[in-house]
Amino acid sequence: MPSSKILEQKQSIVKELADKLRAAQAGVLVNYQGITVEDDTKLRRELRAAGVEYMVMKNTLTGRACDEVGLGDMKQYLEGMTAIAICGDDPLAPAKITRAYAEKIESFTVKAGFLDGEVIDAAKVGELATIPAKEVLIARILGSLTGPIRSLAYALQGVVDKNGEAAPAEEAAAEAPAEA
Repeated sequence: MPSSKILEQKQSIVKELADKLRAAQAGVLVNYQGITVEDDTKLRRELRAAGVEYMVMKNTLTGRACDEVGLGDMKQYLEGMTAIAICGDDPLAPAKITRAYAEKIESFTVKAGFLDGEVIDAAKVGELATIPAKEVLIARILGSLTGPIRSLAYALQGVVDKNGEAAPAEEAAAEAPAEA
C-alpha cells in the first residue's frame, strides 16, 4: 500500500493534468516507443514552439485525469508507452506536428486524440492534420470574396472600352486646345 505522501503526489499530478485537459481545445495521444533521443528533442522543441505541451505520464494517472474531465473513452488507448500532446490555443497544432513525426519515424504512432471534449480516433487526428492553417483559410476566404468583385470590375471596364466611352474624353481633350 502506497504511503500517504506518495498518494498525495499522485493525486496532485492527476489534478494538474485534469486541469490542463479541461483548458485544452485539443490533444493527441502517441506511442513514442522506439523514438531516438535526438528525434524526441526535435519533436519537443517543435511542439513547444507551437504552444503545445508534451508530456509522458503513467497510463493509470492519465486515465484517472481523463475520467475527471469526461474523456473516459480515451482510456482504451492508454496502453504501452504513451505520451500526450495538448494545446489550448491552436487545436490543429498537436495533430499536425505529431502526424508529421509519425510519417517520418516508423515506430512513432498516433493512437487517438480529443477535440472540444470529444475523443477521436487516429484517423480523425490524421484528418485534422490535413486542414490548412488558420491564416491560409482566411486568405482563401478573402480571395473568394474579392474574386467576383474583381471579375465584375474587369467586365465593366471591358464594356466601357468596347462601347467607346473613353472616346468622348479624348475628344474633349482634343477640342480644348482648338478653342484657345
